[in-house]
Amino acid sequence: MWSVIHPRDALTWFLDVVPVLGAIVVLALTRRAFPLTPLAYWLLLLLCVVILIGAHYSFDRVPLFNWLRDYTGGHRNDFDKFAHFFQGFVPAIVIREFLIQLGIVSSRFWVMPIAVGLTLAVSATYELVEWQAAVWMGDAANAFIAAQGDPWDAQSDMGMALVGAIVSLALLGRIHDRQLRTLQYWTSINPYSEN
Repeated sequence: MWSVIHPRDALTWFLDVVPVLGAIVVLALTRRAFPLTPLAYWLLLLLCVVILIGAHYSFDRVPLFNWLRDYTGGHRNDFDKFAHFFQGFVPAIVIREFLIQLGIVSSRFWVMPIAVGLTLAVSATYELVEWQAAVWMGDAANAFIAAQGDPWDAQSDMGMALVGAIVSLALLGRIHDRQLRTLQYWTSINPYSEN
């Protein structure tokens, strides 16, 4: 609720929170039929909080990152890059979970590269949405895109998502596997329990 109270720009806020609202609806509808691990749910909550903070202030004006910019002598507010790191960090685990739970990947070797590739596809899709917003809205899309004059913003956003995905899978893969084993139907759907 805090995020929607006096946001910097109502249209930008709405555009930024559409993915959060969509995720909440999908998660509510699939909670019983396709439960996720606690790790996946907590990470999704973290990503939603990051998005809601960025939506409230605008991703290029989050006060803590303004302070960091001024303190370090930087030239831009890097909350947008921080958020794109999490745009890779969180979906990588969720995608990994789908690949394993649905038995899409039958070899542990392929789970990480496929999860990273699909995470990059999600990131690229988001960058295409930003581009289309710029085409439709012109200068009114600047706060939504948060490029801050960087001509390579889309590429660096996808680069941050790539780093986030790799870090997430490397740091959380074993924890994720332990939680996946606790799901009731893990043994019946796990395609690589012994591989």
